[in-house]
Amino acid sequence: MQPAAWILAAVLLGGVAPAAGAPASSGHWAFAPVSEAAVPQPRDAGWARNPVDRFVQARLEVEGLSPSPAAPPEVWFRRVTLDLTGLPPAPGDLEAFLADRSPGAWARVVDRLLASPRHGERWAQHWLDVVRYADTHGFEVNTERPNAWPYRDYVIGALNGDVPYGRFVRDQLCGDQWGEDAATGFLVTASVLLPGQIGKDAPSIRLARQDALDEIVVNTGQTFLGLSIGCARCHDHKFDPVSQREYFAMQAFFSGVEYEDRDLTDPATEARRRDAAAVRRRIQELQRRLTGHVPAARSGVTRGMVHGRYNVERFAPVTARRVRFTIRETNSLEPCLDELEVLDPDDVNVGAASAGAWASSSGDTVVPDRHELRHLNDGRYGNSRSWMSDQPGRGWVMLEFPRELQINRVIWGRDREGKFDDRLPTQYVVEVASDGGEWVPVAGSEDRTPFLAGTTPPDPLAQLEPSAAPWMQERSALESTLRRLESGQRAFAGIFRAPDPIHTLRRGDPEQPGEAVGPGVPAILGHCRLPTDAPEAARRLTLAAWLTALENPLVSRVMVNRIWQGHFGAGLVATPSDFGLQGARPTHPELLDWLVREFQRGGGSVKHLHRLIVLSATYRQSSGDHPVARSKDAESRWLWRFPSRRLDAETLRDSMLSAAGNLNGAMYGPGFDLFDQRGGLSGFRPVESFPDSGLRRMIYAHKVRREPEAVFGAFDCPDAGQSTPRRRESTTPIQALNLFNSRFTADQSAAFARRLTAEAGPEPAAQIRRAYRLALGRDPVPDEVLAATSLVAEFGAEPLCRALFNSNEFLFLP
Repeated sequence: MQPAAWILAAVLLGGVAPAAGAPASSGHWAFAPVSEAAVPQPRDAGWARNPVDRFVQARLEVEGLSPSPAAPPEVWFRRVTLDLTGLPPAPGDLEAFLADRSPGAWARVVDRLLASPRHGERWAQHWLDVVRYADTHGFEVNTERPNAWPYRDYVIGALNGDVPYGRFVRDQLCGDQWGEDAATGFLVTASVLLPGQIGKDAPSIRLARQDALDEIVVNTGQTFLGLSIGCARCHDHKFDPVSQREYFAMQAFFSGVEYEDRDLTDPATEARRRDAAAVRRRIQELQRRLTGHVPAARSGVTRGMVHGRYNVERFAPVTARRVRFTIRETNSLEPCLDELEVLDPDDVNVGAASAGAWASSSGDTVVPDRHELRHLNDGRYGNSRSWMSDQPGRGWVMLEFPRELQINRVIWGRDREGKFDDRLPTQYVVEVASDGGEWVPVAGSEDRTPFLAGTTPPDPLAQLEPSAAPWMQERSALESTLRRLESGQRAFAGIFRAPDPIHTLRRGDPEQPGEAVGPGVPAILGHCRLPTDAPEAARRLTLAAWLTALENPLVSRVMVNRIWQGHFGAGLVATPSDFGLQGARPTHPELLDWLVREFQRGGGSVKHLHRLIVLSATYRQSSGDHPVARSKDAESRWLWRFPSRRLDAETLRDSMLSAAGNLNGAMYGPGFDLFDQRGGLSGFRPVESFPDSGLRRMIYAHKVRREPEAVFGAFDCPDAGQSTPRRRESTTPIQALNLFNSRFTADQSAAFARRLTAEAGPEPAAQIRRAYRLALGRDPVPDEVLAATSLVAEFGAEPLCRALFNSNEFLFLP
């Protein structure tokens, strides 16, 4: 059960509730409280089926317009099926609906479609457009983001489960606090530069960090609030009442968020993690025993090349108070060590911080929570818990014990996880000293095989005495077990650490910091602030609670408008991510606020609004043209007819696969490939013929940022470079060429033709009727049968299938 975000925030703040209050007064409609709009009573009340229609009809009467007649039932059925699921209706479902004359038949259709798992797949795409979801990191290098998909799957599952919108928002900001780990992928959906792609100088690092935080503020502002808060990064907002200081106060909510993968915390993953920890402890115990059987340093035996994971320096037992590891050369850059262990003859790590040893060094490069001196002997492995020198190619670290101890081994590594092999010490010496004694070298690189770049060094435990064989066999078996246990899924959902101090920046320049600011929201939106030392999780919890409070006028307005836009192609507010002073005013302001109140009364149920809208007379209208009405309202913004529009790219591809009988309905998991590579600088060659895994719905494609899909990218499919709150609808020659000549169309036309033969038999007339029912949801008229018969008789059904895929009736929502 999800705890109240306000309560969790107060606990983390030491029992003090966050400061919060009502918004400042403003004349702008979007910042005003949601009104209690009365349902109007139009002159001709017989047309309306629910309150939505009364608001629409009242506006039509003001404009001197009338609603259009209702569309035929089969047209509405095709429309609502495509709209709610993104797939064409099955002929059997249409026939059952047309034969059902009982009360509630239309409502039962809607309930069935909303209960279908296809619904979440369809409507998740709208959300992913807004948050610019992709499976690569973007920018020039555009490397793969292999664990992004759990967030996409969370959105699909949440919409299928009709998760209340307030919880949906809170999950995406702080779901890690109650086990919805994948949901916080929202925070890190934007493009980002990886550590190796940022300059090593401090100004470059600070600028990259600012850019990363800015993306989170921009995403949060435009997605939930419908405001361009990011425009206040360098100066006060030019149009909206948002100051630069308020921008940085918003940034402070997220100053502990890093763009990285995180382990999921579902029960199965937690069990695997506990098992892996036990196996890892046993492996470490075995390795410590085994290190007592490696060739001793300076024994006359040439030891192997230094290894990136770990290296063993064994020597005769010696009494020491201090151990120093001096690096004289590396394979590149500043040396880095993930752990330095010192063992006694009983295999105990006396150099661990937990054993009382403390570390010092010649100088450190500090990246908080990643590269710090304290990580040298904290017992945790990997690059993310390591020490880095502040000198290229050299430096030293020292461990001092509480008293003199007998030791006989030193174990060190660059990265025990094996992910990094740069910064590896290749020339070094290990020295010991007793109380008040001189430094005495006991091991070093002089008796190792010379380091050779580009080669794979042997396992440091490869040369062992025969008596160690049973331990080696056990270690090998345990390592296989550990690989299996550690293969559990991770999610690119951010990691959370101590927040960075946030300051205002003159002209947005990180090199010109001003006053320190704590987390807070723009005054025009309300009063919600925290102290500068607020804990990381409390910041996100507080923001989530403030956003989802009923008093917040924007969050529900923005979401209700997005839902309306999904059904009609345009929102009641035509600028869905800009409710600021430069945004459009609502065409039906009272209807918008009434829908918000209905949304809130329904507990934030998105499906409740879907049901209300698609069962309205407004939605049932035909899309036929009326010249007089068109002269007054060409875009049907006042809804005198249903505004027909072309199917989006994903629905078009999915519908072709569905009609051809090729659609693979497998849900969730890693995406299928659209290109020959899943990330990189350039040179993406499109996949032309797909295996079965590539015939899944297009929402499951591995989305390469800024690389349009070869065929359907031409149909205004966003490339995730920027947020796409509303897709444009262009008409270009390349669309016709792609849809008629592509290998995908040819393959699906051939599959469609084979399906017709299997289901309708060899007779052309039967194949034609079946093709029209599958592709267009109706029977062909006599003229269509006559025109198609000679074509099918001479060339088979494949040309007909290709023509149907290219017809306006297939391409447009009726």
